[in-house]
Amino acid sequence: MDRSFLDWPFFEERHRELAEGLEEWACANLPVAHGDVDAACRGLVRALGDGGWLRHSGGEALDIRSLCLIRETLARHDGLADFAFAMQGLGMGAVSLFGSPAQREWLERTRAGRAISAFALTEPGSGSDVARIAMTAQRDGGGWVLAGEKTYISNGGIADLYVIFARTGEAPGAKGLSAFLLPADTPGLEVVERIEVMAPHPLAHLRLRDVRLPGAALIGEAGAGFRVAMTVLDHFRPTVGAAALGFARRALDEALGRVTERQLFGAPMAGLQMVQGHLAEMALKVDAAALLVYRAAWAKDRGAARITREAAMAKLYATEAAQQVIDQAVQLFGGDGVRVGVAVESLYREIRALRIYEGASDVQKLVIARSVLEDRA
Repeated sequence: MDRSFLDWPFFEERHRELAEGLEEWACANLPVAHGDVDAACRGLVRALGDGGWLRHSGGEALDIRSLCLIRETLARHDGLADFAFAMQGLGMGAVSLFGSPAQREWLERTRAGRAISAFALTEPGSGSDVARIAMTAQRDGGGWVLAGEKTYISNGGIADLYVIFARTGEAPGAKGLSAFLLPADTPGLEVVERIEVMAPHPLAHLRLRDVRLPGAALIGEAGAGFRVAMTVLDHFRPTVGAAALGFARRALDEALGRVTERQLFGAPMAGLQMVQGHLAEMALKVDAAALLVYRAAWAKDRGAARITREAAMAKLYATEAAQQVIDQAVQLFGGDGVRVGVAVESLYREIRALRIYEGASDVQKLVIARSVLEDRA
């Protein structure tokens, strides 16, 4: 794989050392068997913790370039490994950024791979429109009582704790939401359904029936839940682009191997101009995605208060470009490209969800357009 991008000025020597160390670890430990997805995810979290990689997933300061490099590398080797790492960071993002000292004690366990975290935002009636969250959290003495449903929750059913968002009613819409830390063994939390998707990951539909939480479960301030959620997504959205970038790099690498080894019309496929045209387009998309992803990560690490526009551009372009790169790789593989067990077939299923979760592509376009219009005003 081309690693020349590590010499770009976005990175410091510590990032290059991180990428080199993780590459060595991934070659020795990945991919894992996916037959039992729950067991595979639990094993991956433990292995990532034992390897020391989860120490980057949360804490006092999140280094977004490190998160992106880790996700890109893991995704290139094993999409499920990327998922396992990503959810430890996203799941505890609110605690890393806004949690109390007592709540932050959970980070010792999640960073060590001894507890699995989840981020519970989506509901049956509110996906991209977070302000429509219907789950309620009502004050009860010094605590809270939560009721409602969440769906498409990653790590749902295997998580040890959830960061969950509910309506506390300080104001209408987005201004009346709050975030809570919910241990999975809390009475009243029910896993209604395990959701199966085309690239298997632990997903679940959850129901909360009069779940009682102490006042200390509130993350940050009451009514600040929307800001908490958007800040977390600002930090982690570029890493979704990084995962897509990892998938795209793997697809390009697989395609290069295919066309240099495969004979067509008496010569290697790589000698055909049409094939070379495909390879050029794929390489261009990979580099353009990398530039956008690491620009966003660099900007945040350099102290930018918000990178909403940069993160949206990185997430949108990288995921859409990866879909196109992988599709071209499947085409170059011909019939073998849709055969189960071939790497590009797996990548084809893995990439599709990234264009939806943590902000669908159409929503990212709205975010970017509004930012451009605000700059014009």
